[in-house]
Amino acid sequence: MTRKIMMIFISAVLAVAFTAPAGMAGQGVAQKGPDGNDRKGKYTYRKVYKACYKRGEVDSKTPVISPADKTMAQWKRLFEHEDFEDFTEEFGCAQEWKNLSQDDIVDIYSYLYQHAADSPSPAKCQ
Repeated sequence: MTRKIMMIFISAVLAVAFTAPAGMAGQGVAQKGPDGNDRKGKYTYRKVYKACYKRGEVDSKTPVISPADKTMAQWKRLFEHEDFEDFTEEFGCAQEWKNLSQDDIVDIYSYLYQHAADSPSPAKCQ
């Protein structure tokens, strides 16, 4: 009898373990943010502004805003809504932001979030 109960318990645990990630797949970028690759995000973020500079939309190859310009909560709020219109109006490069993949956006979010002003390791774009 106890073996049967143990098998039911293990089956239930495995069922939850394998179905939870599938149910979370539709969540927004902000939920995935800190799980992205922040090193790749830094590279992609800089690449966006270099491409934008080549087109002549901005005056500098380096991004106008650095991760330390906002707190972790401010970055989370921006990426939760996945509405970058205000961000691109203020800092430019709307065309480049529209062409980014979801993975690239998650990586950039991870970089900005993990190096925000109130993070353990704030960073400035140089």
